Amino acid sequence: MADDLSSIAKDVFLVKGLKNTTLIWRMVVLTLAMVCGVYICSICLKQIGIGTASKIGFLDIKIVDKPCPEPNIEPWEIPYVHYPNPKTYSREECACSPVRYFAILSMQRSGSGWFETFLNSHANISSNGEIFSVKARRSNMSTITETLDTIYNLDWVSSASKNECTAAVGLKWMLNQGLMQNHEQIAEYFRIHGVSVIFLFRRNLLRRMISVIANEYDRSAKTLNGTHKSHVHSPKEAEILAQYKPKLNSSILIQNLKQVSETTKKALEYFKSTRHILVYYEDVVKNRTKLMDVQDFLKVPRMELKTRQVKIHKGTLSSQVENWNDVEKALTGTPFENFLHEDYRR
Repeated sequence: MADDLSSIAKDVFLVKGLKNTTLIWRMVVLTLAMVCGVYICSICLKQIGIGTASKIGFLDIKIVDKPCPEPNIEPWEIPYVHYPNPKTYSREECACSPVRYFAILSMQRSGSGWFETFLNSHANISSNGEIFSVKARRSNMSTITETLDTIYNLDWVSSASKNECTAAVGLKWMLNQGLMQNHEQIAEYFRIHGVSVIFLFRRNLLRRMISVIANEYDRSAKTLNGTHKSHVHSPKEAEILAQYKPKLNSSILIQNLKQVSETTKKALEYFKSTRHILVYYEDVVKNRTKLMDVQDFLKVPRMELKTRQVKIHKGTLSSQVENWNDVEKALTGTPFENFLHEDYRR
């Protein structure tokens, strides 16, 4: 009997112990549930707050930076239409005005400066000059890329900057300013960034040679009141500069003309896959409507383009060279004989 009572008492204590243990576990579970509930609620409240803030921010952005409407262009044009976001200023009302990128590839004394003044007379074109005449900017591909990025992002400050919305932005780039040495990387840059090329060359390479030598002479002679000018804006200045008649080395004349001709052909070959237009200086001199073709190429509104620059060498070739007889003899019967006779008047 005593053993039974002892067994019963043990069972009672065991049951009570189990009940106490169960109660403790329930309290632990309840506490964890409460903690988890509070944590989940706090996360939800934060998400709601962020969502609301994002929504408000989105509404603000939608009002201030309304997405630009799709331009009415052909599918092939899409890679050439850009919306730059300058770091140095805000385009504001021009933000939705598309911009085309271009580069004028040329050679010294090919009329590129004269040609560029025409482009810059357009209210919506900014051509920033001979940027890579500074050697540091073309020292390697990294500096070239950095310079191009600044120009095409509309962060390059120059006299070519416009008060109106810019529709086309570019530069003038001579073939001997790092362009030919890095042609593969530059062509790839043009492809990736949708840059179009305007080739500007002279048909008559003999005329170009005369201009190059005369310009080099004036660098040292400084015939205009002790100053050197590559381009002039008055007939009187042009007349003074035109008085100098260079003497050409007839023994290496053909070799020099061949070299220039081959360089031109290489440039056309290197960038043949780039969207481009080929313009000859003589064609623009004879027919200013050629400038309309360039405006159409850049997809800008047609305007009458003007320049203040005055042409320096206007007379016949024979009147501009000191040893014309030697030049004529050297080129007669060669592929360059036509340079002796090709002429134009304006």
